[in-house]
Amino acid sequence: MLGCAIGLALLPGDARAETKDSNRAQVIVDLASGKHRIFDPAEALGIGIDGVRAGDSDRLLTPGNIAAVKASGLQSSIYRLRTELGIEAWHWNPVGQWSDPVHKQGYWTSSDALGPPIRLSWGYRLPRRGDTTDQANDEDYSRLTDGDESSFWKSNPYLDPTHVLDGQPHWQWLVVRLDAMAPIDTIRIAWADPYAVQYEVQYWTSDDEYDDTATWTTFPLQRHARGKGGTETLRLTDHPITAKFVRVLLKQGSHTAMPGGGGDWRDKAGFAVREIALGQAGPDGHLIDLIHHLPSGENQTFARVSSTDPWHREEDRDDDTEQPGLDRIFADGLGNGRPILLPIGLLYDTPDNAVAETRYVRRRGYPVRQVELGEEPDGQYGEAADYGALYLALVDQLKPDNPGITFGGPSLQSAFTDLELDADPDHSWNSHFMRYLKARGRMGDLGFFSFEHFPFDDICGDIHAKLLEENRLMRAALARIAADGVPRHIPWVISEYGFSAFAGRAMAEMPSALLMADIIGQFLDAGGGAVYMYGYGPDLPMNESQPCSGFGNMMLYTADGNGQAVQPMPSFEAAHLITRDWLVPGGGRHELLPSIVKGARVKGSRDEWVMSYAVRRPDHRLGVLLINRSPTKPFTVQLLTRNRGRQISAMHGPARFMQYGPAQYAWKDDGADSHPLRSDPPRLSRLKGARLSITLPPESLTVVTQSTARSER
Repeated sequence: MLGCAIGLALLPGDARAETKDSNRAQVIVDLASGKHRIFDPAEALGIGIDGVRAGDSDRLLTPGNIAAVKASGLQSSIYRLRTELGIEAWHWNPVGQWSDPVHKQGYWTSSDALGPPIRLSWGYRLPRRGDTTDQANDEDYSRLTDGDESSFWKSNPYLDPTHVLDGQPHWQWLVVRLDAMAPIDTIRIAWADPYAVQYEVQYWTSDDEYDDTATWTTFPLQRHARGKGGTETLRLTDHPITAKFVRVLLKQGSHTAMPGGGGDWRDKAGFAVREIALGQAGPDGHLIDLIHHLPSGENQTFARVSSTDPWHREEDRDDDTEQPGLDRIFADGLGNGRPILLPIGLLYDTPDNAVAETRYVRRRGYPVRQVELGEEPDGQYGEAADYGALYLALVDQLKPDNPGITFGGPSLQSAFTDLELDADPDHSWNSHFMRYLKARGRMGDLGFFSFEHFPFDDICGDIHAKLLEENRLMRAALARIAADGVPRHIPWVISEYGFSAFAGRAMAEMPSALLMADIIGQFLDAGGGAVYMYGYGPDLPMNESQPCSGFGNMMLYTADGNGQAVQPMPSFEAAHLITRDWLVPGGGRHELLPSIVKGARVKGSRDEWVMSYAVRRPDHRLGVLLINRSPTKPFTVQLLTRNRGRQISAMHGPARFMQYGPAQYAWKDDGADSHPLRSDPPRLSRLKGARLSITLPPESLTVVTQSTARSER
């Protein structure tokens, strides 16, 4: 029987290789398959650096914390752009030039001149915002329903047909969502400049934004509305129509500027609206307004828009959030001296600011090979074709001076980008983006494709069942990306990953290490290019979800009162185990070999409790990463290999194995005071013998590495 272990010997003091109560399983590593995936962990495995609360850059990015993160072995880095999620323009250099310098307002371009190191940078809120909510701190509001007609929303001038010369209309729109379905026959639009001279007022034919049978239908009396500016009260229908979602589709602008404007072409480009009122005309003809007009994202009627003008003022700086400065990122060693995947603002920024950023980095001599344009545009409600137009226009400006840089994106917030309120049978934002690139004949300008992977919003319930589900979710995510038309020959990058986008206990317990190892192994096995953990540096336990989620966080270490690293967390130990034991420290050419698990099947399921990922390392040794996801069952696993002749034989020692599980780590769930009860490093054991057989404790990671090079094929 192949599963029988013979000739096994352990060095004194080492852990047992078998237990009487364990279940037997086999792992077969295919040494001869032609399906090897080649990767260099120095490039493929990394960590993300993001914007933080005011003061946290100085508190967290200390030499001690940077050294602690570096000890994880995650060598590659990606810089995240929180301003792009918060509908803010990024002053990547606090020194720069306003388009209206007298009034310190307008469109900002950071200086590319070399001066004192840039240690901090900030985002600036956009006062012409139309969205009620955003994907960052969510502390601002829409100017469409704020009750103040001195404020207004304005669309992005860079999408005006006078600027985007791609033959597509790039119509803009605004949508309001009422509290419930309600009869509507009248709308009042208070225009700013430029106003729409051609537009349509439409309603969604359902109260469900994901209804596949619903469409946007123009109100009968406003099929060809022509605007004249000012405030217009329009009768939409002779008989009220019940609706919850109403859209104003803006087709042609007046190209007029407000008094005092007009010196800048952007003042006349796009569309601008001060306020929207909506409802029924009363018996006296006056509008009975259903809109809640309040300068509060929590209390106003929800509005969202297709794009936003990046115009802003000096006073709009968001002092509550900061981005680590570019010089701090590169010069302080956060990138380990390696090229950093650099972000550029797109939806809420200007091309001039982006060009200046790459010029500055080039002048400093900082290593950059990839630049990501924008972040999470699928979560910002805008049209994929609009993002595509801005993307290609910026690539055209950046490419000539940056021949060594690959441009890509869009860092989707999820591989599943189903759109709300979309009448197209194809609801995928990403598919729409690919279709736009293909229609332009510009697929070659997408140098890499990036997306985020946080598989679980709900981190209550059976966490170990979620570990099994993650494999299916990853397969589905990759299949969806391929179905959307993303080319396979370009690198696919997970720009952020973690258990969930919402902090909770699961991120601080052993399952977080198991999930991390599985995401890395599965993505690389599928041909992924690079995968970046989210959560640089130490942090504190939080609960950002339901009470049942408990307290935890995406973090490599717990933090003390000064923000300094204290105790390693499971994610650190998993990263260290993977980069220092499974793989050769420092990187190099690794071959990921196919492997299968037999005998660890979950009862009543096709899932296996045990996952296996095998590599042939640059030193020609085999390394096998084993993940036991069962909360209760140990498994005694015999390691086997299959050669070119399809013959199966035992994997031989001597070998070393590192094991990390509940014996080394436990988390005390105690609200905001939650902390590790124990946090010990993985246990090292050495095995001798003709055949290797190892017991995997429940909830554990194990790495087996042959102590001598093997070349059997």
